[in-house]
Amino acid sequence: MPPAPPATPRPLAAVSDVDIRLLRVFRTVVECGGFSAAEVELNISRAAISLHMADLERRLGLRLCRRGRAGFRLTDEGRAAYEATLRLMADLDRFRSAINAAHGRLRGELTIGITDNLVTLPHMRVTDALRGLKEQGPDVRVNIRMIPPNEAERGVLDGRLHVGVVPAGRPLPGVARIPLYREHACLYCCRGHPLFDDAPAGVSRAAVEAADAVAPTHARQAPDAARLQHALNTTATATDREGVAFLILTGCYIGFLPTHYARQWVERGMMRPLLPDTHRFDVEFHAITRRDGQPNPVLDRFLDLLKRTRPPDE
Repeated sequence: MPPAPPATPRPLAAVSDVDIRLLRVFRTVVECGGFSAAEVELNISRAAISLHMADLERRLGLRLCRRGRAGFRLTDEGRAAYEATLRLMADLDRFRSAINAAHGRLRGELTIGITDNLVTLPHMRVTDALRGLKEQGPDVRVNIRMIPPNEAERGVLDGRLHVGVVPAGRPLPGVARIPLYREHACLYCCRGHPLFDDAPAGVSRAAVEAADAVAPTHARQAPDAARLQHALNTTATATDREGVAFLILTGCYIGFLPTHYARQWVERGMMRPLLPDTHRFDVEFHAITRRDGQPNPVLDRFLDLLKRTRPPDE
């Protein structure tokens, strides 16, 4: 265990480059949920991470976290330090962008949180906008994180993400939205499933609703999607749509997938839709940003390019 920080509070001296490096380690540890998970992200050992965290606690004079059999958790002081770290990193990013803009150069970072498996959409608006950004700002660093929609929303609101690409949902205060895609989803089974070889007209609603089904655990569902999923015999769950596809491909489960994602297996004769006239729904996807965010030339250029890309035909 790292040594305890000084018991007597002391004022923090000027923040140095060393402090910023240690705060970046701290932010990564928190976002990964612990030292072990942060090893891969930081590409350093747990022992090195532990030393960095101990050094940061000494420099700040605060106990930031506790770890042991109960797992990693932040102290109250650690939560306050983490929130202050997010604000500091956002301010540093804005400062860098402003200085680069003063030089007439588009430089800085763009961090995007995206729901999984959107890359197979035929209308590649995000991809096209990223291509345009790279052409106009070769030095811009792009970071993409594949995360659930609720985490993308939190990331945009707390400043960890510049942009989120998420299913349309309830209005969130302080969030601006740009409509991007309308995704179509159908119910699928795989070759080897008892329903796969039945003629389309021979598949009954009762047979479909009695079959073992897989459901995503994190998806925010529209009313139609929730109603259809609720009617199924859900005996398995998956954290993302790739997990849903894995279980459908066992031949033991049915489940909903976006048509653009399932197409690769449908065209090879490995999957087929079930009751496509009734068991289908649409999902709208939006790009979200903080409405009150500070000026950021890289983000502004990306959003401008995103708005210029041709919306898909409805």
